[in-house]
Amino acid sequence: MNKKKILIGSAAVIILVAAGIWAFGGSKAHNQVDFATEPVKRGSVSNSITATGTIEPVTEVEVGTQVSGIIDKIYIDYNSIVKKGEIIAEMDKVTLLSDLQSAQATFDGAKAEYEYQKKLYERNQKLHEKQLISETDYEECVYNYQRAQSTYNQSQAALAKAERNLSYATITSPIDGVVTSKDVEEGQTVASGFETPTLFTIAADLTKMQVVADIDEADIAGVRDGSKCTFTVDAYPNDVFEGTVQQIRLGSTNSSSTTTETVVTYEVVITADNPDLKLKPRLTANVTIYTDVRENVLVVPNKALRFTPEKQIIGKRTVKDCQGSHKVWTLENDVFTAHPVKTGMSDGTNTEILSGVNEGTAVVTETVIKGNEDVMTGEAVPGGESERSPFMPGPPDRNKKK
Repeated sequence: MNKKKILIGSAAVIILVAAGIWAFGGSKAHNQVDFATEPVKRGSVSNSITATGTIEPVTEVEVGTQVSGIIDKIYIDYNSIVKKGEIIAEMDKVTLLSDLQSAQATFDGAKAEYEYQKKLYERNQKLHEKQLISETDYEECVYNYQRAQSTYNQSQAALAKAERNLSYATITSPIDGVVTSKDVEEGQTVASGFETPTLFTIAADLTKMQVVADIDEADIAGVRDGSKCTFTVDAYPNDVFEGTVQQIRLGSTNSSSTTTETVVTYEVVITADNPDLKLKPRLTANVTIYTDVRENVLVVPNKALRFTPEKQIIGKRTVKDCQGSHKVWTLENDVFTAHPVKTGMSDGTNTEILSGVNEGTAVVTETVIKGNEDVMTGEAVPGGESERSPFMPGPPDRNKKK
């Protein structure tokens, strides 16, 4: 029993040692070191910030009423196309007509009284100038005339108000557009109190939309009027829409976060064309605002600036280094040559090159280690990227004698 354990333990040690030799020593014999290069070329780099916003029509009007009553007739529905001045609804006018008739009667009586007192005042004024009436009678005449004039003016204002209230019962569209919301039905009673009730919402032109995005206070400094933007909506995940920053609203908004801190954001208005009407009001947009864009500049991949030829991988190749905080490498005739470069803006993938190398120069970007043996078959594969473990069974005819 003890001999079996010893044999099993010895076999395990041998296997581990063999695996180590293959992993750390044997694999080197099968690997080929190469180096990938890319040419310095012209392109664009940009910095951007992201935010979320809501798609809204550029012009949207809430239509309400300033009088209380019952909705008698509605002539439009959702998505109806309306013109400015078109009648879209009417309220019951019985009560309003009654108020108008009462105001008209009051006005007529006040007008008659005013005209009578005016004539009496003009006659007594002439008599008073000739001292044919007493001072007391004259003063009473002036008082009655002024009082009648005041009552007449008051009744005239009340009549104008009653006429205006009656006109409010006929609800018309204030703009050309499309109805996006209908909040009442025929027979419904609306009460106009401290706030005007909204009956309909009309958008002026849905081919021109805007995104109102909330930008964090840490990012708002980089946003400028005219900045280019792109955004997507969940309804069309494969479509990228373009827009332009039109307005940065100075009024900030505060919202509570999951912690005790307060998040301060600013509203940024982004205009966008919507010719095919894909963008619907109130869709959520995922916005990218480009705060800085450099176009038609020399760029290299960021990995080219990170590459350094290590002694253990370059083999017999030689290295010509130089001073500089940023450098790129070229490989010609088995010689690595460093080129100091002056860099500009980076977008995380590419970096702008201001000076140091010319367009078209092939710079080394990374080391490529290629294996020359296929894992499954064990056959030689030029440029292959894998090796076969010594403990993996070979193909059926691999170990047969020829």
